[in-house]
Amino acid sequence: MTDTTDLDAEDRKIVTLARSARARNGVPEGAAVRDETGRTYVAGTVALESLKLSALQTAVAMAVASGATSLEAAAVVSAAETPSDDDRAAVRDLGGPDTPVLLAGPDGALRVRVTAG
Repeated sequence: MTDTTDLDAEDRKIVTLARSARARNGVPEGAAVRDETGRTYVAGTVALESLKLSALQTAVAMAVASGATSLEAAAVVSAAETPSDDDRAAVRDLGGPDTPVLLAGPDGALRVRVTAG
């Protein structure tokens, strides 16, 4: 595990926002993305009977719906060990293959940093 102090301030911010969304909403995952202008979008898992989205997919959708044209970074807080392929694909679709995807555990400690690629 990597302590979040290894991250720059902006990446720590999106991990903290993702963690807060997870805890506040009582959902399995929380996520946050930062767009090309520095705006952040925060979301939790969507688990409706007719619609199921991961937290990161929801955050990307919120960014797109708000007019973002690219992403600088994405973060997800989850019990998972790695970001899912579907999550990385959503980030890649908007941010490109080199966009960093940070995965932190529920305690906020960074588990892995990968690219959307």
